[in-house]
Amino acid sequence: MTANFRRLLAICWLTMWGIWPVSASNSGFDPEHTRLGFELRTRWGQKLEGLFPHYEGEVRTLADGRQQVQLRMHTRQVEIVGHPRYTEWARSEKFFGADRYPVVVFVSKPYDAQLLRHGGELAGDLIIRGISRPRSLTVEPATCERPAKECDVVATGAVRRSDYDMDDWMLAVNDRVVFVLRARVRNEAVE
Repeated sequence: MTANFRRLLAICWLTMWGIWPVSASNSGFDPEHTRLGFELRTRWGQKLEGLFPHYEGEVRTLADGRQQVQLRMHTRQVEIVGHPRYTEWARSEKFFGADRYPVVVFVSKPYDAQLLRHGGELAGDLIIRGISRPRSLTVEPATCERPAKECDVVATGAVRRSDYDMDDWMLAVNDRVVFVLRARVRNEAVE
């Protein structure tokens, strides 16, 4: 039995059991053009910009032609830009709890690629601090012919941090968190 034949048998077995992703292609995000973050507001109207400098993500093209996004944003490196004290708080057990919950995960439901051109709602599940909730991101209409390759795909979505047991400092920082995602991919997976 050749190595290629054994590899093919292993892929068939894994596919049958749902372990291997059935996809035509995967695409990682382009780190030069991708910025994943969030915005918070203090009770005094000050906007705080959060940034996930370390993340992983992919866009999978499924067998039926639809696509699916998966993002993993690492909380141990999260920053509140220009505010070291808020950065420390964001990483602490009182907010993301980075030591116990090192990633925030968003997995979209399968969607048609036209969503990236025309904009609309991207449904999925958001997991923060081990709590999973259905959430949608609003994708803005594209500003170019080939979104995610020639221009950023921009998506935003608001959550209440109290829904994820992140209810410390409520007197100082609003409950509402707005995720702001600007992304491009590295290869030809998104048409």
